[in-house]
Amino acid sequence: MTFFHAFDLLGTLAFAISGALAGRERKLDLFGMSTLAFATAIGGGTIRDMMIGLTPVMWLRDMSYYTVVILGIGCAILFYKRFNILRYSLFLFDTIGIAVFTLIGIERGLGVGLHPIICISLGTITACFGGVLRDTLANQIPIIFKKEIYATACIAGGGVYFLLAHFNLTKDLLYVLTASFIIVVRILSVRYKWSLPFAHD
Repeated sequence: MTFFHAFDLLGTLAFAISGALAGRERKLDLFGMSTLAFATAIGGGTIRDMMIGLTPVMWLRDMSYYTVVILGIGCAILFYKRFNILRYSLFLFDTIGIAVFTLIGIERGLGVGLHPIICISLGTITACFGGVLRDTLANQIPIIFKKEIYATACIAGGGVYFLLAHFNLTKDLLYVLTASFIIVVRILSVRYKWSLPFAHD
């Protein structure tokens, strides 16, 4: 397994736990929790792959995605009492997920020769649209449409990725630094209530 594939599975696991915890928070049954977990974990990547013509999409070609999502559901069921503050745990896993999936989307775009700006867009779609599906299915307004630094963190992280790429860093270090940047921006934005203005401000 390459570092990149391991990173992809890490993001899938984080988003699966995020989706399952969201289902737990809303008191859904096992099927409901599993549906949210799968939608969150593979939704953004599915949309991305369909947009760039990579079909069958990744989770239809690699059973390890199923294994990881089921593992995430199991973690959410077995250890939810250890997640002392459910909303914080949901936020943490969601933040890890968007950081990793932004990188996955960028790399997928680069792999088919797309422009860096398009690659950043693909990274943002990969990172955010699983959460959009999760929140929509859970009858909530998706975070991406609220007054929060969410998709903006992914876009900024994409810019950092291409900036750091000019310094000839190893791919592994480039991934870690970019993901860390997105995670830090997201955490600080919530901690200090950074936000974008409303359209009518």
